[in-house]
Amino acid sequence: MYQQQGHAKPMLSDEDLAYTVLADLKRVASEYTTAVTESSCQQVRQLFTNLLNSTLQLQGQLYKAMEQNNMYSAASPALRQEIQKQLQSNQQTEQKTEQFLQQFGFGQPAFRSPQYQYQQQPMQYQQNGQQQMQGGSQTFM
Repeated sequence: MYQQQGHAKPMLSDEDLAYTVLADLKRVASEYTTAVTESSCQQVRQLFTNLLNSTLQLQGQLYKAMEQNNMYSAASPALRQEIQKQLQSNQQTEQKTEQFLQQFGFGQPAFRSPQYQYQQQPMQYQQNGQQQMQGGSQTFM
């Protein structure tokens, strides 16, 4: 319709489009996380877990592409320290939750299964963070 009248359609830049998609991926990941935590059926929970993992993988790939094309700025060291502080706080909360569950005889939570290797992930991120601090940094947004 606009083209027939001689008006050009306004187009978003690649950077604006990438930010829009990145924001949508973050929103979808948040919604999938909520769905996983509220699922009572194991099959539904697994479905949303798979969708969440796929979405997080796409978000990471888009972030890397944006960073390589100078569309996304790197994290500041102060932010990195805040992330580490929050991670430690979350780990303490996790330990307290596990102790609470064990008091009631629930044993090991499902997320401690061999498929879920939470304990190894913080070390991996910490090592990656140290490597990236030497050769550049990365934002987890």
